Amino acid sequence: MFIQTEATPNPEVLKFLPGREVMGEGSRDFRDASEAAVSPLAAELFDIEGVVRVFFGPDFLTVGKHPGSAWAHLKAPILAAIMDHFTSGRPLFEDAGAAAGHADTVYEGDTAQIVAEIKELLDTRIRPAVAQDGGDILFERFEVDTGVVWLNMRGACSGCPSSTATLKAGVENMLKHYVPEVTRVEQTL
Repeated sequence: MFIQTEATPNPEVLKFLPGREVMGEGSRDFRDASEAAVSPLAAELFDIEGVVRVFFGPDFLTVGKHPGSAWAHLKAPILAAIMDHFTSGRPLFEDAGAAAGHADTVYEGDTAQIVAEIKELLDTRIRPAVAQDGGDILFERFEVDTGVVWLNMRGACSGCPSSTATLKAGVENMLKHYVPEVTRVEQTL
């Protein structure tokens, strides 16, 4: 098995491409070892000293490190953990319903149509672009009275120095252009 690695815009996050499906559909972000308990692979990665975050995408995973740790020391044990997991045939999750997607808040009438347009733009134009950098952006909520869209930045995008610029210059401009009801885009923490 050959696992490729790619740098991301976030210097504390590295993207790993195992050459096979990771999540397929959806994504999953693990912010600490307790969240990772549902996934044997994520738990094993958190056991490596210096690993502080793990994200599973469709065909990649990203690993975030502590700023004081060096990739030169972390890369080999991370690659070994990924290879061991995929060659073992173990499941990615202990339970089948572990994938995450957009928030499921139900909207009514015209607002439901606006939210559907926002999610469609995110899924077709924005999420594929940020996945190339090892991240994901999910819809959190839309405030009808203010026109503010709240998004959740995950994977390499979370904590990335350029994520604010991406959110404001890229995502906000696109959403405002195609969905006039959108006045601003904000990030949930």
